Amino acid sequence: MATKPRVKVPKSAKAGDVIQIKTLISHKMETGLRKDKKTGKPIPQNIINAFVATYNGEEVFRTKMHAAISANPYISFFMKVPAEGELALTWTDDSGKSWSAKRKIAVQ
Repeated sequence: MATKPRVKVPKSAKAGDVIQIKTLISHKMETGLRKDKKTGKPIPQNIINAFVATYNGEEVFRTKMHAAISANPYISFFMKVPAEGELALTWTDDSGKSWSAKRKIAVQ
């Protein structure tokens, strides 16, 4: 249902810099309010409900999303870069599926 997430991060930063992380993931975000045209039964809700970002294993950002979130959610946040490391991002939907992306950030 979702496609490979897109992530934009600076490739390098100075220790202590605050950088912006931008993410976008394609996902239909079924609200649970529509009915199947053939059967008339409600289509179960299936939205991306959680997003977590960690840097070198330490959580730096977390959000919980609800039915009012748009399809293909765009998430942007700022973080302070303490040292060289790896940013790990995870999106999870109502069906339990998750998508991950990792990006390395070099420190100058």
